[in-house]
Amino acid sequence: MKQKYVLGLLILSGLLSACASSPDNTYSQSASAQTGKDIHWNAQSEHAKASATLTDLVSLPGLDGFIQEALSNNTSVQQTLITLRRAQVAIESAKAEGNLNASASFQGVRTSDSASQNSSNTNTYTAGLDISWELDVWQKISDGVDAASFNAASSRATLQATQDTLVANLIRSYLDIITQKQLLAVEHRRLEVFENSESVILKRYRTGLGALDDLDDARTNSASTKATIAEYEYTLATNLRAFALLLGRQDLTLADFPTIDAFPQVSAPLASLPAQDLARRPDLQSAYYALKSTESSVNVAYKALLPSINLSAALSDSATTPSQALFTNPVWTLLGQMTAPLFQGGALRAQIKDAELASLNAWWQYRETLLQAVKETQDALDNERSLTLQRRYTEQALDNATRSADTAKGQYRQGLIDILDLLSVYNTRFNLQAQQLQLHASQLQNRIDLGLALGLGVSQ
Repeated sequence: MKQKYVLGLLILSGLLSACASSPDNTYSQSASAQTGKDIHWNAQSEHAKASATLTDLVSLPGLDGFIQEALSNNTSVQQTLITLRRAQVAIESAKAEGNLNASASFQGVRTSDSASQNSSNTNTYTAGLDISWELDVWQKISDGVDAASFNAASSRATLQATQDTLVANLIRSYLDIITQKQLLAVEHRRLEVFENSESVILKRYRTGLGALDDLDDARTNSASTKATIAEYEYTLATNLRAFALLLGRQDLTLADFPTIDAFPQVSAPLASLPAQDLARRPDLQSAYYALKSTESSVNVAYKALLPSINLSAALSDSATTPSQALFTNPVWTLLGQMTAPLFQGGALRAQIKDAELASLNAWWQYRETLLQAVKETQDALDNERSLTLQRRYTEQALDNATRSADTAKGQYRQGLIDILDLLSVYNTRFNLQAQQLQLHASQLQNRIDLGLALGLGVSQ
């Protein structure tokens, strides 16, 4: 009697200990209130446009086809998709914990009695059916399903983030190819000017009007320009390979692109619309659902301290023939069982602590993702303003350089300056043309970066 009393006290103390502890699920509540919607954004372009997707910002020939090909064949997207499917399978596995479990068995045994004068053999067949079910009294299994569901939601958001980044990189790469083609065109025009000047200098030298030093300077400029062309051609080739990688192809040529020799119009996205606050960023959503998953896992760890209740039924029969053993005259056994953990060397408490630390870490990961999102958005807004000013002043400088080139050309024809002075003015103009192209490309790509930072992606 005393032993039963002691056992009862141990069970009661275990239950009280489990009930006295409760998980803290305030992290996700704090996270849901922190989405960047109250941030005062830096001033943005007056030409900013309300947009829902990245493709609303830009119109490029053939882009939609490239996007569909990339989404279907890109290796990173496919791997992330598999991760999502595995997370969805884990939901079914968690649900199975609360399902009815049944198992069947059949056994045949042959015994021989060799001790008697007339030895004989006896066959015995046994059939059994076991059914078990754990009652989810404390919602432990339900919490496990929630954890798996939130993890799948996190994986789904990660897939969206991967797809959005892929589309942004595809547009950037497309713009890079256009940029390199235009830069090559500028360098070829520069080379043509320098090579023509070589012919002019050589003719003047033969007539005694010039020196070979001028020819050396012109050839130096030509050689330098050829080196730059070689560099740009290599960069264009690497851009094509990068674009092919995004598409999931092994190679790509300029013939696969529509003929386009000028930059498209790329709009700046608005950063102040409620529909475009940072809560729509899929990486932030992924971090939030990952946090929710860890909180459900904490609930599971706490409820492992509580008793578990299992119902089981067993059906068995034994006979000398297989047909008779298949439940001709079965015996049923019904059992209700409650088990409670008493002492496991602190393993369950350690699991609770580990789950709580994982949840705390998920909270800080969410905070890190949010802070990075704010930084990316502010950087892109600042960069938009800076690039606008740089382009404005560079265009003014280019206009001045163009007028200087026209003036220098007239002065050269009048013999007021020599050809090297004229080439220097032309060189300045070509440098400004290249700089203006690069700034234009940087601003277009920055607008894609801003759209991605605001959570604009690709519609499915």
